[in-house]
Amino acid sequence: MTSEHDGTESVQQGVMPAAEVDITPDLVRRLLLDQHRDLADLRLEPLAHGWDNVLFRLGPRHVVRLPRREIAAGLVAHEQAWLPVLAPRLPLPIPVPERVGQPTDYFPWTWSVQPWLDGAAVGNGEWADAGSAAQQLGQFLSCLHQPAPPERPVNPHRGGPLAERRGMTEDRIERFSATIGVDKQHAQSVWEQCLAAAVWEGPPMWIHGDLHLFNLIQTNRRLSAVIDFGDICGGDPACDLAIGWYGFGSDHHQRFRAAATSEARPIDADMWQRSRGWSLSIGFTLTAFSADNPSHFEMACRMVRSALADPNG
Repeated sequence: MTSEHDGTESVQQGVMPAAEVDITPDLVRRLLLDQHRDLADLRLEPLAHGWDNVLFRLGPRHVVRLPRREIAAGLVAHEQAWLPVLAPRLPLPIPVPERVGQPTDYFPWTWSVQPWLDGAAVGNGEWADAGSAAQQLGQFLSCLHQPAPPERPVNPHRGGPLAERRGMTEDRIERFSATIGVDKQHAQSVWEQCLAAAVWEGPPMWIHGDLHLFNLIQTNRRLSAVIDFGDICGGDPACDLAIGWYGFGSDHHQRFRAAATSEARPIDADMWQRSRGWSLSIGFTLTAFSADNPSHFEMACRMVRSALADPNG
């Protein structure tokens, strides 16, 4: 899940955007033969696909990541440019591209070969030690959330003022509260409280932009890597901090906040309230496009319900 929509989808729950190119193992094998021949004989098997990218496992140590829509092609380029810069400062592994694939006459976009990171996506699973995970992820974000340079990527859907999401979010509160099983008036009231929080006036900070439970990897049920940086950009870090609301349970909010706080980006009451708003808004957005993805729908419900259930944060 990365790119969003303008709120004009049909009233029913929508589905994942369709791929614009049929990305098959044969296509990937051909790309490897043409551009990275030393990898072309390795075993290749489909791994996963999201709104924007398709992943294939390549041998024991690699993953091939290819955009499935034109809108995602630039996101892959952002990863290629910036993950090597950011990785040395981060306390958890991230998928820094090891090889870059070029567009061809049969595949129009840039693509990457990334390292295989052992473990499994957290998804809707449980942590062996949620408090430890909250501590680890908070520390990761404290290191990531540093001022971004002027040439940073710009993402119109992440890191901006919550007010820019007002119409879209309120439309989805109206239409999908019953689907999630929450009170529409309560959801609207909480959303208005979040909108009332002071806006971020600091410099644009590096943010992951799509930090949710399926982009966290755990090994032995402990956090071991953070993946899928296609939405990386500069902006309000409250966007990333939203995971503190639903990722670990309210009993670990304070531990997450303490670990995530840094001199560059303290977490005051306004930032925490904005992060609540992001959890609510992204949760309703994901609900609107998860009719064909039960796991994402379950996570969307968790995002919304957690934001509504703890008024004190």
